[in-house]
Amino acid sequence: MALLLAIESSCDETAVAIVRGQPGVATEVLASEISSQIPLHREYGGVVPELASRNHSLHLRGLVEKALADAGVAMSEIDSFAATTGPGLASSLLIGST
Repeated sequence: MALLLAIESSCDETAVAIVRGQPGVATEVLASEISSQIPLHREYGGVVPELASRNHSLHLRGLVEKALADAGVAMSEIDSFAATTGPGLASSLLIGST
């Protein structure tokens, strides 16, 4: 079965998951990690796009590394990558897709 690394960065949460399955059918979530930015944006009364994208940049690599370790999978074993493409904040979506 194929291994998928999925990334979500459309707004103020950075999330990654390692999923095992067949094309179009996820059968098992091996690992899932989330970093919330709620405390960061609370003082502004809403999401600040520049802060959101910068925070994605700071945390994405660590979340991917932790998810891979938790799943017992090496990056070289990943068969496919998926990232949110919209809707969302343009700068945040860009971080997740690169």
